[in-house]
Order: sequence, then structure tokens, then C-alpha cells
Amino acid sequence: MGLLAALGSGLLIGLERERHKGRGHKGGRSLEPAGLRTFTIAALAGALAHGLAVPGLVAVGALAVTVLAAMAYFRSSEQDPGLTTEMAMLATYLIGVLCVHAPLLGAPAAVALTALLSARTGLHRFATRVLREDELHDGLLLAALGLVVLPLMPTEPLPWLAGMKAHSLMGLLLLLLGLQAVGYVALRLLGAQTGLALSGLLSGLVSSTATIATMGQRARSQPQLQLACASGAVMSTAATWLQASLMLLAMAPQAALHFLPLGAAGMLVSGGLGLLLARQARRSSATAGPAAPQTGGPLRLKEAALIALLLSGVAVLVSWAEKQFGSAGLMAAVALAGLADAHSPVASLAGLAHADKIDASLMCQGVLIAIASNSVTRTITAGLTGGRRFALIIGAGLATSLALAAVLLWVILPTLR
Repeated sequence: MGLLAALGSGLLIGLERERHKGRGHKGGRSLEPAGLRTFTIAALAGALAHGLAVPGLVAVGALAVTVLAAMAYFRSSEQDPGLTTEMAMLATYLIGVLCVHAPLLGAPAAVALTALLSARTGLHRFATRVLREDELHDGLLLAALGLVVLPLMPTEPLPWLAGMKAHSLMGLLLLLLGLQAVGYVALRLLGAQTGLALSGLLSGLVSSTATIATMGQRARSQPQLQLACASGAVMSTAATWLQASLMLLAMAPQAALHFLPLGAAGMLVSGGLGLLLARQARRSSATAGPAAPQTGGPLRLKEAALIALLLSGVAVLVSWAEKQFGSAGLMAAVALAGLADAHSPVASLAGLAHADKIDASLMCQGVLIAIASNSVTRTITAGLTGGRRFALIIGAGLATSLALAAVLLWVILPTLR
């Protein structure tokens, strides 16, 4: 199996390199010495070196392939100064070794290498024509924060932050920056109306409050996109109803059946308003012409940090209130917890309903109270980030969906008792 995987890997990579010869520089045939047979032999050599189990043979083979690749490079460097084929030959040898050791890893590695080699033109165009300097800078910043800074953050609760963790704060900041990046990519690929609405719906599954904050910040910096940003923000509230329904179905299926009409009503109202705003934004853009491009990169680190501190401050306030006053009742505790996050109280209510500690009626009321409490936080966040008009649009959407769900609960409430 290992030899067969190595043979197939070498043929696949070699086939791509053989075709690359026909697309040589300056319209002629490339002078690269390595092609289909050479790469196949390199993969088989790696497989045999590992299969013979002679100590040091794999390292000697790798050194030999490196020397041969270096000689080939010096022969063809005047016509093709790149090192792609030579490095691919060494990688093919190592893939052959890996195929004998773990065929299920070696074969995918060969496919990935072949895809990378065949995407040369597209990657070159993306790096030189599509990707801007500020976008590359912000991408590196996001990667550094996520891969370098976040793992170094302490995970112990900090007393001066009311027991919150620095790791959690940095995670919240990365979430906001990630949502900014998602919205920016969707904006570039799909346009202002469709892109922001779709990214708002998907980002709302992660955090509707953070999505509203991101959309509000973009609406303030780019007023011509205010309706499109409002569409994305309202679509994120539809995701809240969807997520609450799915959480209840997963944790308390029987009781969740009574909440499904309420969740469907909330999703229909929020989604319909979001689509209406997107349509209105499309008409406005057609009348006013194309929107001005965003200045600077996709990330707004200062605004994201301020929003993260705001949301963390709400969580600290809720923690302090619970310690000072305790749970005066289930609904009071749900309302307090909902100020910071609607998901936690929904999960708690689902657990209580599954354990038959509360009935379906009380669970539905608690979920609506949690969403209503969180709607207050989201409306305030919309006002602080996007301005008064933006907050009015978001608040109207939240209030309408909640009102319809409350009416439905009042209608079906007698049947739940």
C-alpha cells in the first residue's frame, strides 16, 4: 500500500510538472530537467529508502535529492531563476517516505502539493494584484494575535477584573476582529448589499452583539453603507432566534417543540426586515452610484478593543449584581445573565426543562426574557457604534420580533399549562 501510494503521488506531482514544461518562459519550452518520470522516481526512492529500514538511508537519500536538485537549479537558473521545481522534488521524496509510514497522510500531502503547484498563476495574481498592502498587514496582525499573543495570555481569573480572564478578553477581541475580516471579505466578494447581509447572518451564529458592533462601526466609517450594515446587523438577530431554537431542540426536545413557533416568528420578522433593508440598500446604491472604497485595512483594532471592553464591562456588572443581590428569582437571574449573553440562560433553562424542574411555559417565558434583556445590550451597542439612526433600525427590528413572539406565547400559553 505504501509503495502504491508513493507511486501514485509521484505520478500526480510529476504530471503537473510535466505540463508546466509546456508553459515555459517567454513562450518557449521550459528547460527544467525534472518531469513525470523524475518525480515518480523520487517518490519511489523515498518509499524504498524507508521500506529497506537501513539506518540513515532516508537522510542520505534526502541529501542526494538535494544535491541533484541544486545541480539542476544551477543549470537552468538563467532561464528560470525560481526554485519551485527543485523544492517540489525534495518534497516529493519526503512524501514517498511518508507514504510508506502513513499512506493516509502521504497521499493527501501529494494532492495538496499538486494543487499548490497548479495554482501558480492564480496565487501570483492574488498576491500581486488582488491583495493590497494594508490587507496583508492586517492579516499578519490577526494571525499574530491569534497564534502568538492569545496562547501567552494567562488563563487564571483576575481579581481586579471581577474574576474575568485575560485569555477570555483577548479571545473576545479576536472574535470582533475576525467578524470585521469576514464582513470585509464578504463586502469585496459579494458587494455591499448581499455580502454584508450574508456575513451578518453567519456571524450572528457566533455573537449577534459583536456582529452589531462591527456593522455599526462600519456604518459610522462608511455612511453610504448604513442600510447595508443595518441589514447585516438585523440578520444577525435572526441567527439568535435560530440558535436558541437549535439549542433547545438539542437539550430539551419535548419542551422545545412549544418554543418553535416563537423562534420561527422571530426569525421570519428579523430575516424579512433584513432582506427588506438589503433591497432598499441595493436601490439606494443604484441611484447614488458605487460606494466609495473603505480607506485603510479591513481591521479596526481601536474600535474592536473599545467594544470588547464594553461587553466585558457588562459581564463584570452582571457578576457583581449577582454577588450582591443573589437570584431573587429565576426570571431575575435570567434577565441579568441575558444582559451579557443570551446563550447561557437559554442553555440553563433548557437543562432545567429537561430535568422537569420547570415546565415548557416557564421555559418559553425565560427564553423570551433572556432575548429581550440581551436586546437592550444590543440596542445600546448599536447606538454607541453606529449612531442614533442605526440604533433605531436595530431596536425596531428587535422589538418587532419580540412583540410577535410574545403575542404567540400569550395565545398558546393556556395550552402549555
